[in-house]
This record gives sequence, structure tokens and C-alpha cells, in this order.
Amino acid sequence: MFNDLFQMQIPMLEKILRTVLVYVVIIVLFRMIGKRGLAALNTFDFVVIFLLSNVVQNAIIGEDNSLLGGAIGAVTLIAVNAAVNRLIVVSPLTSRLLEGTATTVITDGKVDEAEVRRLGLDRAELEHAVRVQNGDSIADVTHGELDPSGKLVLDVDDDAKPVTRRDLAEVLARLDSIDRRLSAQR
Repeated sequence: MFNDLFQMQIPMLEKILRTVLVYVVIIVLFRMIGKRGLAALNTFDFVVIFLLSNVVQNAIIGEDNSLLGGAIGAVTLIAVNAAVNRLIVVSPLTSRLLEGTATTVITDGKVDEAEVRRLGLDRAELEHAVRVQNGDSIADVTHGELDPSGKLVLDVDDDAKPVTRRDLAEVLARLDSIDRRLSAQR
């Protein structure tokens, strides 16, 4: 019984290679679904992720059910992921290949319908992003893009933004100044 805990059924190098190859396959699959897919995970997407982990489990562990084999697989996954994350930070090329680049979806209040369709966005999502980022309508957006993480980042025209407390305080201060000058003239 205890023998199975530490005696690996496949060589360590094969275990590491299996883990790295499955990691690469999963990265390619997630990269193919695009930035929109990762930003808006729904219940069905989570089911797929859970099932995916079960599907690739055997590809990683092979015939090895040992504790030591599982630990080697886990350490390999964490190490490869840490290395990829660091590589993304230091290499713009790697970042562009693995994460992608931002995609412009709105320019000067006009939606790029072809890009929106390609990304699988709908008008309601764009309008919601505008409201969340202090705009009233898509026409108020000077530039909008879907960044690699799947977030819609919008530049709303300053004239279209709602009044802030600071704006109101400035107007009240100016009115108070005018009121004082008028009172002094009487």
C-alpha cells in the first residue's frame, strides 16, 4: 500500500514532458477562443473547464497514480506557469503571442461592426461598458477597445462625462466670487 505512494510507474522525465505538453495544448486552446471568451465565462464555460481538467488528467499522469508522480506533475505545472508569466512580462513578443493585443471596437462614436461580430460582442455589452465608464451612449466614446484580458476600455469624451463633485465645487466657488463682487459694487 505505502509502496504505491512513492513508487512512480513512469519515468520522471516523461511525467515532466507530459505535463509541459498538456500545458501548451491548453494554452493554445484558450488562445484560440480569444479574449472575449475569457472575459465572459458563464456556467457552461465553467462546466467545460472542470471537464477539461478531468479529460487531460490522464494525459498528464499516464499510468502513474503515485503521490510522488502527482507532486511532480503539480510542481511542473506551477513552475511552467510561473516561467511563462515571467516571460510574458519581459518579452513583448511572447506577450503578444500568448495574450494577444487590444482590438479597437469604437472610434469617434462609431462601432466597428466587423470587429464586434468577430469578437462575439453584442451591442448591449458595449452600451453597458459605456454606462459603467461614465458615458451616456456609444456616441460619447472617442476610442474603445477590447484588451487582451477581455475588458472593454473606453475613452469617453470629456464633454459627455457627468458632472463631478469637483466640477460642482468649482462652479459654486466661481458663483460665490461673482456674488461677493456684486455685493461689493452695491
